[in-house]
Order: sequence, then C-alpha cells, then structure tokens
Amino acid sequence: ITNLLYFIPGLVSWICGGYLVSDPTLKRFFVLHFTFPFIALCIVFIHIFFLHLQGSTNPLGYDTALK
Repeated sequence: ITNLLYFIPGLVSWICGGYLVSDPTLKRFFVLHFTFPFIALCIVFIHIFFLHLQGSTNPLGYDTALK
C-alpha cells in the first residue's frame, strides 16, 4: 500500500514516520481517518452554500418554460 505513494519523493517517509510502519504511522493515519469526514462535510456545506447564494442558473440558455 505504501508503494502507491512513492511518486512524491519523501511522502512515504513523512507519513510513515520513517521507513518502517510503526506507532507514528498508526497515529498519523488515525488522525487523517478521524479528520477527513469533518473536512469533507465542511466542503459539502460550503459547496451547497455557494450554490444557494448564486441561485439556479441556465448557462446553456435552454428555454425550460413549458408552453
């Protein structure tokens, strides 16, 4: 699994806390696992807020009124 992150130099050693999977690795992954849902939820709320603020638009110019 850690080999998937080798395309960014130094990322694996930073995430794992060295070259071995150990206690710092588990703590970092737990923090990421715990905080990611809150970050994703905030992004969803911000997205919905800006959609509500901007309103519904018709960028393609289709006539949607029933005749």
